[in-house]
Amino acid sequence: MLQRQRKRTLAIIGAFLVTATLAFAIPASQASAQAACGPAWNSATAYTGGAVVSYNGSNWTAQWWTQGETPGTTGEWGVWRDQVPCGGSGGDTGGGDCSFTVWSAGADYQVGDVVLYSDGNYYVAVHANPGYDPTISTWFWDPTSCDGGTTDPPDPPDPSGFVVSETQFNQMFPGRNSFYTYQGLVEATASYPGFANTGGDTVSRQEAAAFLANIGHETGGLVYIVEQNTGNYSHYCDANQPYGCPAGQSAYYGRGPMQLSWNFNYNAAGNALGLPLLTNPWLVEQNSTVAWQTALWYWNTQSGPGTMSGHTAMTTGAGFGESIRSINGAVECDGGNPAQVQSRVTKYQQFASLLGVPTGGNLYC
Repeated sequence: MLQRQRKRTLAIIGAFLVTATLAFAIPASQASAQAACGPAWNSATAYTGGAVVSYNGSNWTAQWWTQGETPGTTGEWGVWRDQVPCGGSGGDTGGGDCSFTVWSAGADYQVGDVVLYSDGNYYVAVHANPGYDPTISTWFWDPTSCDGGTTDPPDPPDPSGFVVSETQFNQMFPGRNSFYTYQGLVEATASYPGFANTGGDTVSRQEAAAFLANIGHETGGLVYIVEQNTGNYSHYCDANQPYGCPAGQSAYYGRGPMQLSWNFNYNAAGNALGLPLLTNPWLVEQNSTVAWQTALWYWNTQSGPGTMSGHTAMTTGAGFGESIRSINGAVECDGGNPAQVQSRVTKYQQFASLLGVPTGGNLYC
C-alpha cells in the first residue's frame, strides 16, 4: 500500500514538473510588446502543446493538447498561457495595428461589428445575426479590413443566377444523396424562369426557401430518391385515364424531390416538359435534372389538393401554409397531421434565416 502511494506521489510531482516546464516555455517577459499576430484561434481546431494562436489582440501559447477551450477563459491554470499583445508590423493578417474579435458561432452580432474569421480575413456585419458563418451567410457579412475600412466587394453572386448558392445548398442538405446535385437543380430552373425570380429579392429567397423546405421534408433531407413504402406502388395507377398505365400497374410510385406519383401526374409532367414520362417514369430516378424538373413542374403549375400552386402561394403573399396544402391537403392541413406541418414550417424557418429573409405570415395550413 505504501509502495503504491509513493509511486502515485512521484507521478503527481512529475506531472507538475512537466506542466510547469510547458507553462514557462515562452515567458511573456521575453516576447515583443507588439508581436506579429499568429493564426487566429479556431474552436474547431485541435492544438498541441507549444502552438501559438491570436485571440482578442494577443498571442496565446497552448500548454498541452486542447480543442474548443477559449483563450483567457479558464484563469491561471487554463491551457492557454503567455498572453502577449500582438498586431504590430510583420504578421498581422489585417495589415495594421487594430483591435478585433474572433468570430464565434452563436454569438450576437450587430450591424457594423467586425470579426476575424478562421481563414485569416475580416468581415463586417451588414445585417444583425446570431453568429452566422461569414463565408456561408454572405447576406449578413461583407469582407472588410481589420479596422472596418472598405475592401474588396462581397463574393460575386452565384454564376447560375439562382438565389441559393451551392455552399448554402450544401449547408441545407449536409447528408443529401449525391443524386440530388446542385447543378441538376440549376439546370432545371431554366424550365421555369419565374421560379425564385418573381417579386424582388426577398420574395425570391422566400420562395426558394419554401420549395427547398418542402422537398427536404418529402425526401428526408434529399436522401430518398424513390418512395420507401413499396406496398403503395400498385395504388398509383388510375386505370380510368384514357392512356391507362402503359409502363405497368406499379410503375408510377413516388420519385424525385417532390415524390411525383400517379400516372396522370407523370403524363402531365411529361407533356409539359417534353419528356416520355408516361412510358418511362424511371427517368425521374435516373436523371438528376429530370427529377428536379418534375419537382419544379409541380411547384410552379399544380395546385394539387389545394387552391393554388406553391409558386403562387409564395409570390402573392398567401404564405407558406398554402404551399403545404397544395402538396398534401387534408392529409396534413386543418388538423390532419400537425406534427408533419410543424416539421415543414421549422425547416422553412431555418432556410429563410440562412438566406437572410423573414418568413412572412400564414405559415400554417
